[in-house]
Amino acid sequence: MAKEAPHHDSSIGQSSRYTPPTPKEFYESPKWVPILMGVFIALGAIAIILRYTVPAWENTNSPVLIGLVFMLAGLFTATKWR
Repeated sequence: MAKEAPHHDSSIGQSSRYTPPTPKEFYESPKWVPILMGVFIALGAIAIILRYTVPAWENTNSPVLIGLVFMLAGLFTATKWR
């Protein structure tokens, strides 16, 4: 039977420096981030729905573009939510 090679201790010793714990604010987003995300997505959906329900906006696509911008802002805000 083969013998197991002896284990050597690592040449890197344990550091004597103190590392403070990571603050809770680093792991949690402020309460307004998901609220802002929901508001942006809702405004985008409302703008797109209004394009098809308001007779004055039948021949223009600007409400759809505005709605998409709001929805993209909501998506961007969602990436900041931890």
